[in-house]
Amino acid sequence: MAYRYLEERGYEVLVFHATGTGGQSMEALVNGGFLAGVLDVTTTEWADELVGGVLSAGPHRLEAAGNHGIPQVVSLGALDMVNFGPIDTVPEKFKHRKLYKHNPTVTLMRTTAEECAELGRIIARKLNSARGPVTLFIPLRGISMLATEGNAFYDPVADQALIDNLKAELGANVEVRELDMDINDPRFAHAMADRLLEHIEARSSHPSNPGGSR
Repeated sequence: MAYRYLEERGYEVLVFHATGTGGQSMEALVNGGFLAGVLDVTTTEWADELVGGVLSAGPHRLEAAGNHGIPQVVSLGALDMVNFGPIDTVPEKFKHRKLYKHNPTVTLMRTTAEECAELGRIIARKLNSARGPVTLFIPLRGISMLATEGNAFYDPVADQALIDNLKAELGANVEVRELDMDINDPRFAHAMADRLLEHIEARSSHPSNPGGSR
């Protein structure tokens, strides 16, 4: 939704999947000066970095845009899950955890309240260091499809630990918008895209000639 919405407004959009290498590639392009803004919906790579999943983008994820003052609009997509391969490859220490067999080659593990609290603190530190405009969007009805009510990873206590610790650590430079919808709601995507456009166009004297955005 956000991809098409931005394209319709004349922007060249690059999409990076949250697969570890996807996040690394996006950060590298930001560091190279190729992007005008970052729409960072899915920050799940940090769950893999913290807990030990297979799709980590490394400890510098969520730094490049802030370091270069590039406008960024960020959310909490899929921080409820850690990625592993086939279910028989899940480390023994996690066998007792809540696991979800997404398909024969992908197994997802639900993050705990303690892990979510630490993820909130980490993301706050990354956003606090931003030298440019940054807005955080919080979806109050689920940070993934699986985390919505009635689904396998629904855990309001864990999600609230993420949100509470994140908000407690955020600095005054980070604008926060909480929306009463889940992260996959098209209205959520449009709201994030609109805010990114506002940031880019406020920053640039030539908004008709932008770069790409995530």
